[in-house]
Amino acid sequence: MATSIHYNILTSPAKAAAFMFVLLLLHTACQAQLTSTFYKNSCPNALSTIRTSIRNSIAAERRMAASLIRLHFHDCFVQGCDASILLEETPSIESEQTAVPNKDSARGYRVIEKAKSEVEKICPGVVSCADILAVAARDASAYVGGPSWTVMLGRRDSTTAGRTLANSELPSFTDGLDRLISRFQSKGLSARDMVSLSGSHTLGQAQCVTFRDRIYNNVTIDAGFASTRRRGCPAVGGDSNLAPLDLVTPNSFDNNYFKNLIQRKGLLESDQILFSGGSTDGSHTLERAQCFTFWDVAYCNGTNIDAGFASYQQRRFPTIGGDTTWAPLDLVTPNSFAKALQLSSDFASAVIKMGDIDPLTGSAGEIRRICSAVY
Repeated sequence: MATSIHYNILTSPAKAAAFMFVLLLLHTACQAQLTSTFYKNSCPNALSTIRTSIRNSIAAERRMAASLIRLHFHDCFVQGCDASILLEETPSIESEQTAVPNKDSARGYRVIEKAKSEVEKICPGVVSCADILAVAARDASAYVGGPSWTVMLGRRDSTTAGRTLANSELPSFTDGLDRLISRFQSKGLSARDMVSLSGSHTLGQAQCVTFRDRIYNNVTIDAGFASTRRRGCPAVGGDSNLAPLDLVTPNSFDNNYFKNLIQRKGLLESDQILFSGGSTDGSHTLERAQCFTFWDVAYCNGTNIDAGFASYQQRRFPTIGGDTTWAPLDLVTPNSFAKALQLSSDFASAVIKMGDIDPLTGSAGEIRRICSAVY
């Protein structure tokens, strides 16, 4: 049988062509993989040039760090990490910048354009805007005290944008827990990735319109915190007024965001629902997390978790089922934030994973000369 198959492949022109095509596809797939050394030879100073430009921009406006991380996130969630969010409106392009989740909210376009122009000076037509976005998110995090990570490179830029997709696929501040989990899972991201990526809300600000209902009508919010936030967000008007997502350390990357949630001081409903005070709303309870949010780190991928602690959790929680079983976030002091279930490495791992959502590689797409327009 093996001899017959071998003979047919070699003697049939159609089969031989198909066989070579499969080999070509396999070769292309291997070539298309992102790599951290993609610009090692073609533009060896690309990363240092981007880093300098990004640092200068954040030094001028600290808030820009959060904006750049969010910009990378909003790019990847709409037709993949392809810099489509940077394309401006034209007769043939419906810009994602005018989508509801981005309009008057997403920022940092000019910062990325500036970094691109600096890279173009040394390596014209080589480094994609999509890669610059990914590197900028990493450099922004590191600059404000957050984690750094190795950015995988080799993305190319799209020639289209998806405003309709942006309106339908980007998470909303009104989303419930099940809806949020579904959105992230559709992009290949787990519930744990979702929680980790939400940690970026330790930085940045939100507009009054996104949290007004929570501070005036929600019972899962700390009363004092709600009262404080009402001063800058009236019941009527002031939609664009800003408030920091992290009341304590709004300009530093730390775990105060999660501490705030435990204290019912999450500014956005979509944040607070990760650690809610309700026991029947399908979300986490105060000082506790549901099994499904930490199963992966306890059983499989928790390289940053103490082996004894992981073993303890494994004895208490099954490998299958028990998704809604609760565990204290901190085994020793459950009224303060846990060290083991939320670390900077979790955020870094989630961003790396997010950066691999449907990138354009090989000959797909293009390398734009300016990020706001198709070349």
